[in-house]
Amino acid sequence: MKLHIDHIQKINREDLEDHNRRFGFLADTLHKQGFHVADIIGKLAHFQVAIPSWALGAGGTRFGRFSFHGEPASLEQKIDDVGLLHALTQTAGAISLHIPWDIPQDFSAIKERAASHHLLFDAVNSNTFQDQKNQKESYKYGSLSHGDAAVRAQAIQHNIDVIRIGEQLGSKSVTVWLADGSNFPGQHNFQVALQHTQDSLKKIYGALPTDWKLFIEYKPYEPHFYSTVIQDWGTSFMLANACGEKAYTLVDLGHHLPNTNIEQIVATLMLKGKLGGFHFNDSKYGDDDVTTGSIKPYALFLIFNELVYGMENNPQNPYPAWMIDASHNSKDPLEDLMQSLEAIQEAYAKALLVDQLQLKTAQQENDVVQCQEILQNAYRTDVRPLLERARLERGAALQPLKAYRFLKVREQLIKERGKDTVATGL
Repeated sequence: MKLHIDHIQKINREDLEDHNRRFGFLADTLHKQGFHVADIIGKLAHFQVAIPSWALGAGGTRFGRFSFHGEPASLEQKIDDVGLLHALTQTAGAISLHIPWDIPQDFSAIKERAASHHLLFDAVNSNTFQDQKNQKESYKYGSLSHGDAAVRAQAIQHNIDVIRIGEQLGSKSVTVWLADGSNFPGQHNFQVALQHTQDSLKKIYGALPTDWKLFIEYKPYEPHFYSTVIQDWGTSFMLANACGEKAYTLVDLGHHLPNTNIEQIVATLMLKGKLGGFHFNDSKYGDDDVTTGSIKPYALFLIFNELVYGMENNPQNPYPAWMIDASHNSKDPLEDLMQSLEAIQEAYAKALLVDQLQLKTAQQENDVVQCQEILQNAYRTDVRPLLERARLERGAALQPLKAYRFLKVREQLIKERGKDTVATGL
């Protein structure tokens, strides 16, 4: 299934009058406050978030997985689904592949299919947290950190193979998330495991093309519940520094212990030029991987406030890579992704409304009340008309979720694919 712009424009016409009224009021208000509305809309239109190939199917738990009808059963169908998202939102302009779940059989054909949807290939992702069919060595007790050199060599080679696959697609980065850890005290030596990991990452780093980046992810627990080798941003930062200037820390919003000040982590990494990218999701208890902005929208705004400041004031930090990393256990995956894209854009737009000069003055004067007022005035602004205008100018749907349901996209996918298809991956 492929959406055409005339389908979307027809739906937009029904809501255009209401949009123009709300946008006109907001634009006039912001203009009086000294904001350049056209510049904000331009930044929103430019902001693109990658969709991971594993997010197009239903998620699962340790106890089971409940498939969603019309799931994409192949990489080609996954690309088509991201194409639908991008057509509706014009904010999902890239797809991130997970290897070996989604290895292209025909690279030229896959690239052509992505191009037909105006999609680029974002970071490629390796997998050393599962044993694959006919795999010689097992990752049951670790991969890049394993005490056995043969296991480490296999995991290193897998990452290098992933890089080579990414090169053929036009990707420019590889993300390493390491599940290595222990479940019981004394199970392994912390220092030895960390040193093995650093040595392994250096070998992977050495295989990077000159214009590539290595993103090192971290996570405090799960699948292991006593220790994780790369458990926090500091360890990731240290390993990135040990690897070299093309290695960066990747922040996943769900990979923090409760009440962690993620915005401060973001600020520190950007100051040091080592924030490589973001995985967006939300959580109530742990790494819940639920819809971005559904639990802690104000925290998401505060994070974006630091991101906006960093992008303006930290030239030593590259423009971050953005991706959604969520699990859809009870929602239509495409609807859930649209809700996440909307929440991300809202947080970004509100952060763009923070008057950084006023905030700096209030901070210097130790006017704590005014600091809070400046942030909360931006947060309380209904920025949805700005998001709608950015989409309208790019030919997307004013209200993507409404258009998705009106066009009966899921019903059409079920007709094309059937009810029993299962997406590759977890």
